[in-house]
Amino acid sequence: MKFNHLHWLAGTALSAMAIASPAFAQEGNARVAEATSPDTRPDEDIVVTGSRIQRSGFDAPTPTTVLDEKALSIGDRPGIAQALNDAPQFRPSLTPETTVANTNAAATAADLRGLNPVRTLTLLNGHRFSGSNDLNSVPQNAVKRVDVVTGGASAAWGSGAVAGVVNIVLDDDLTGLKMGVDSGISSRGDGGRYGADLAWGSKFAGGRGHILIATEYQKSDGALDRASRPNMNGGMFQRADGQLVLARDVNFTIANNGGAIVNPFTGAPYNLVFNRDGSIGPLTLGSETAGQLTIGGNGQNLTQYLNVSTPYERINLLARASYDVTDSLKVWADFSFNQMTASFGFFPDTALAVIMPDNAFLTPTARQQLAAAGVSGPFILGRLLDDVGPTHLLNYAYNRRNLEGAVGFEGSFGSGWKYQGYYDHGELRNRQSLDNQRIPANFNRALDSVLVNGKAVCRVNADANPANDDPACVPLNLFGNGNISDAARAYSFAKGSGISTNKLDAAGVSLSGQPFSTWAGPVDLAAGSDFRWEKFVTNYTDPLSQAMALAPLNFAPTNGGFSVKEFFGELNAPLLNQPGAIRLEINGAARYSDYSTSGDIWSWKFGGTARLFNDLLLRGVYSRDIRSPSITEYFLGRSTNLGAVLDPYKNNKLVQSVYNYSSGNPDLKPEVSHTLTVGGSYSPHGIPGLRVSVDYYRIKIDGVIVTLQPQDALNLCVAQFPGDNLCGGLIERGSDGEIKSLMRKMINLAKYQTNGLDIEASYRRQLGSGTLSARILATHVFQLLIDDGVKTTDRAGIIGSETSFSTPKWRGTGSISYDDRSFGTDLRLRYVDGGLYSNQVGPNGKLSLNNDVASRLYVDLGLRFRTGPFTLYGNVNNLFDRQPPLSYYSSPNYDVIGRYFSAGVKLRF
Repeated sequence: MKFNHLHWLAGTALSAMAIASPAFAQEGNARVAEATSPDTRPDEDIVVTGSRIQRSGFDAPTPTTVLDEKALSIGDRPGIAQALNDAPQFRPSLTPETTVANTNAAATAADLRGLNPVRTLTLLNGHRFSGSNDLNSVPQNAVKRVDVVTGGASAAWGSGAVAGVVNIVLDDDLTGLKMGVDSGISSRGDGGRYGADLAWGSKFAGGRGHILIATEYQKSDGALDRASRPNMNGGMFQRADGQLVLARDVNFTIANNGGAIVNPFTGAPYNLVFNRDGSIGPLTLGSETAGQLTIGGNGQNLTQYLNVSTPYERINLLARASYDVTDSLKVWADFSFNQMTASFGFFPDTALAVIMPDNAFLTPTARQQLAAAGVSGPFILGRLLDDVGPTHLLNYAYNRRNLEGAVGFEGSFGSGWKYQGYYDHGELRNRQSLDNQRIPANFNRALDSVLVNGKAVCRVNADANPANDDPACVPLNLFGNGNISDAARAYSFAKGSGISTNKLDAAGVSLSGQPFSTWAGPVDLAAGSDFRWEKFVTNYTDPLSQAMALAPLNFAPTNGGFSVKEFFGELNAPLLNQPGAIRLEINGAARYSDYSTSGDIWSWKFGGTARLFNDLLLRGVYSRDIRSPSITEYFLGRSTNLGAVLDPYKNNKLVQSVYNYSSGNPDLKPEVSHTLTVGGSYSPHGIPGLRVSVDYYRIKIDGVIVTLQPQDALNLCVAQFPGDNLCGGLIERGSDGEIKSLMRKMINLAKYQTNGLDIEASYRRQLGSGTLSARILATHVFQLLIDDGVKTTDRAGIIGSETSFSTPKWRGTGSISYDDRSFGTDLRLRYVDGGLYSNQVGPNGKLSLNNDVASRLYVDLGLRFRTGPFTLYGNVNNLFDRQPPLSYYSSPNYDVIGRYFSAGVKLRF
């Protein structure tokens, strides 16, 4: 992900989002519409993302939205990306609320069009930066505005701008001090967050220099209470006749935190479990049971262990200084530090282990109970390992630290020529660990224990073959819960850990000006070059991971890097200019990129605008955009997730608790995208303050790089390897023949295509001593086609969390705000369309029952009271506590936290 900058004008497409901006000026060419602080000068050039042409009065052919400080504050979101996610063009696929059990937890990135964050280019003040993969790296109090380009912009800004560009613009004009404290909590008493921030800006050297220092601290406890959120423990249940049904409280019959007893030959449960003390009792079945699952009863599932949202703690520091060396040359320097840390339970590891009849820890009572139930020989013990060590679950911890520095210059010469350049170096270090992992070789030896002279001994040390002996082996008691000794834990379980560093060096220079004029006005030209070096380094990996001796996750060492040099040019030429009647301009750009990994490639765009009678702007642009594989897509070692799948090799039999591993692929090729955007905006001079815009977009990506979701990967396996139920070694099966794990490499898919419509309207006017603002934004996705080389599926309207690229067909927000000197309020409505939970069919060829999901409408309310330099504020999101749809463990498209209260105080002087 990355970011950029360009001119935002009255005719620019998505201007309605800047609800605090004044009305457009109507004389002559459209002037820059300001979405910034009151200190901004009306004649100031505002360079926003979408073009390299820098001049006031340029109507961009690519729709661009500007969000100012006021727009970002609605909803009192704890970070920039969370605020962006409220806009319907973004999909909230990565937030603390949606990454509840993986190694990317609490990372927050921008995801335009739901095409995955890697296809949204993110910039800071118009240049690439290493913190772009997690927008928590930027202190929100240092941000002046955020520019969003909702169309392909690779020709202007390089790889990654397939879905669009987000550029975070820092507040270079801040003078004085502003500070604040805030806190929040859900209506269920969890999800507590606490924060404080401070920003200070000042001019020096007689106004020639400016310094900005900003810091921010925030801590979130995470949301843990799933019991009061009943829609967060759903799951897919397959009836005996093959019919799928989405149900609440779907529990295992073959796994339990005391140990479930399973037939080793058929895989069928005996419906017996070990009690906490090691005795045996019945597993009470629920309302419906089929195979390894039951609905209700006293069984268990994995969702009951997972956070609703993950906790985190972060601290940010940013310093920026600029100095006008002369009237035509400014130099600047930035430094930033960001650190995020957390430690939380993933889920319990699930072990399916063979138990011999003479196991040392089987009590006489348990043996009698087994015999009475007809269990005379070995059996499978299905165990949820939630009692391993002091943290019990698989415990994940991380420390992500980003250090970054940048220097640059900008200036002008001659008659309107401007130049700029920069160099940025950033290092993102990620220290992570996963505790309480099994060491399978040790675990299996320790579990197979016998009695020798009344003492439990590992069988390898009790047989007559000394070559098998393992003097360190400590017998492991998995019967019941809480019976694992410290010595057995130390032998059978361990922590995996790794430290990696992602390094970015980026530099660029550009020149823009007006070399000549035509009959219709001056021609604008921009040209320049960009250079980038990225490197991934593994600094440390624990010895067990290096030996691939852990389960489920080994931190395998991965290293690699690439470089790219690029050259670009852009031209804007007026073709017709009849003041007050019509102004017609065309725009074109091209970029040549040479990658050390994949070679050279071109990107380009061509478009134009027509402004009619000053009120109506028509625009269109067609572009060829690219995205080179990221360094993690090339070189990522392995990441881990856990979930349920349908086994296509066994007539779509439902299998729970499959480990899903994903890894990079050095053979990846760049993605190539073609984007068409056509639309316009209308600002009638007869109704000052009213703006309406409509834009149609179509994006088609060839060779899209993605890690398939587990179910998609399995479906592709059976198509490519119909007679090989191991899928060329990518599937691992247990002794019972069930899928145990699945390895998924990143691959180039055949095609990814989406098209839709963006609609916006806003109105602003004075009301008494204050200002009334209203805004409506909506996005309709007509299609979201995924062609994986086997079949094409339209994911638009499929909204379940287990569907890759799940996307509602409609999303929209509507808000009305009022502000005067002493009081302010916001009322906002957020609409998320319903659809199908899944398009997966069962063995009977039918979709799941109760597969239809209703839409959701959320109401948010904010209040502000001002007195002197103080502002007191309060906010309620999801005022009526609208529940999300039933889902397995999370729901990226819907609010999973429920009603949330936040309040704080701000001071500015």
